[in-house]
Amino acid sequence: MSRELRTGIATVCLSGTLDDKLSAAAAAGFDGVEIFEPDLVASPMPPGEVRLRCADLGLSIDLYQPFRDLDSTDPDRFAANLRRAERKFDLMEELGADTVLVCSSVAHDAVADLDRLAGQLHALGERAGARGLRIAYEALAWGKEVSTYDRSWEAVRRADHPAVGLCLDSFHILSRGSDPAAIAGIPGDKLFFLQLADAPHLSMDVLQWSRHHRLFPGQGAFDLPGFLAPVLAAGYAGPLSLEVFNDVFRQADPDRAAIDAHRSLLALAEATSAPDPIAQPAPVVRGPAFVELSADDSLAPVLSALGFARTGTHRTKPVERWEQGAARILVNRSGGPAAVAALAVESADPAAAARRAIRLDAKRLPREQGPAEADLAAVTAPDGTALFFCRTGNEDDWTGDFVPTGATADGIGITGIDHIGLAQPFDHFDEAALFYRTVLGLEPAAAGEFAAPFGLVRSRAVADPHRRIRLALTVSLLRRGEWAPGVSEPQYIALAVDDLLAAAQAARAAGAPLLAVPDNYYADLDARLDLPAGRLAAYRELGVLHEHTAEGDYLQACTEVLGGRVFLALVQRLGGHDGYGWTDAPVRMAAHRRRRLARTHVPA
Repeated sequence: MSRELRTGIATVCLSGTLDDKLSAAAAAGFDGVEIFEPDLVASPMPPGEVRLRCADLGLSIDLYQPFRDLDSTDPDRFAANLRRAERKFDLMEELGADTVLVCSSVAHDAVADLDRLAGQLHALGERAGARGLRIAYEALAWGKEVSTYDRSWEAVRRADHPAVGLCLDSFHILSRGSDPAAIAGIPGDKLFFLQLADAPHLSMDVLQWSRHHRLFPGQGAFDLPGFLAPVLAAGYAGPLSLEVFNDVFRQADPDRAAIDAHRSLLALAEATSAPDPIAQPAPVVRGPAFVELSADDSLAPVLSALGFARTGTHRTKPVERWEQGAARILVNRSGGPAAVAALAVESADPAAAARRAIRLDAKRLPREQGPAEADLAAVTAPDGTALFFCRTGNEDDWTGDFVPTGATADGIGITGIDHIGLAQPFDHFDEAALFYRTVLGLEPAAAGEFAAPFGLVRSRAVADPHRRIRLALTVSLLRRGEWAPGVSEPQYIALAVDDLLAAAQAARAAGAPLLAVPDNYYADLDARLDLPAGRLAAYRELGVLHEHTAEGDYLQACTEVLGGRVFLALVQRLGGHDGYGWTDAPVRMAAHRRRRLARTHVPA
């Protein structure tokens, strides 16, 4: 496809006033907007002023929407609807919008006969065409008589008017399980507009699904590349525009949400081989180079007990390098709460990977670089984590920034970093998942929900195909109250071992603060798995959690929470287990809370 990619967003996707939404869309790099009628109605700006405001921001007004319940079996009602349409055409001329979205009717008097419906669309098209305007007819998934795109196309085809075409909406088509392949056979000049939305697979009323649970492309379970491909093959020449109804997005910072939305369209264009403004393939990630923790003095003794050695100190910054096997943890003592401050990934071409990230709307991370220090390419993730791209051992090797201490790790069997767990702020979970997927070229690895002591937790993991980089993202669906010592967005590093019991025993003997797990868990584990008595006793002594699935087993032993937010875990995968221990997460979370209560002397 030779045309340049144009992107658009419906104002309904974002929070704030109409001016807030327009400003956010322009700042994020969108080319145009769909004006959602309720946003205009609530705005103090008259339509002509909105037109000028969009022009000043460099935004085109690509669509005015929605016009509902046009068709009617009652001639008087249809005549009234035509008069209503003329008033909307007046408004559109003031706005400078040439296309209006007309939804299939949900009213009791909707027209079932396609020829009669086509005649009413033709009548509306006559009035619109006389004013240089267009009608984009859309099948709502819950429309009374027209609920599929093929039926809406048949109505448009029979209407046979140059001012009447189709609006295709990915949610309305994919939520019904319709096959979009036949779209490729629709004449491209009759595809007037395209609206894109992703969504999770849910079993619920489709109207409620649509109104509350849509997502930006790449954040849900729909095959958006598979939907977009036949639309482009048909010759669609309009913008890729987003129409997403989502309760979280409509409360979130509109500037952040708009950036997330724009990133989703860039990634979708890349996945569909549409005109690609990124022009840089996803990076080949070879594993984590290091994880950096901001921490106080409590972390060093725990790393020592886990068999890590302090192998280097930074030449100019209060940062230490700790190593064991292929696991490298940097400890930053510059102050602030304990947190995962940075993740560095090994990349075949760090500079190109960073350029691609910036093209995907990531923010470049400003850094102070000392003399002869490595010039590491870095961007900032939505949760504030710094993301570095590096290639250890090349001419700009980051390890050269550290003065060797001469220490070597005796080790307890840690071979590397299995994954990093990052709990997200409530408003940023879907944004973070999309960011890591697109910027690092990761793919969805697992998703689910579990009932934790503090409420329902939503989880999603992303990983590269070879499982060299794994990220486990979680979010509490409701914000936690202050009724107990809380952990704000807890984070952890899961360290891979080949023999969990041996590693945990060595860690315990060295004084590592392994988390105690209640006996009730092991009674239940015994009933479920019928483990040998000696192994069960070792589990109980060391606080080992054991998740069993048909694919394999996942063993983990966790430390207490360190510095208020971060903990470390020893993990072993057996068989083909590809999960993250979420079955046992509520047990671990309750045990962490119990330990925090004991430390603060608060009665449980």
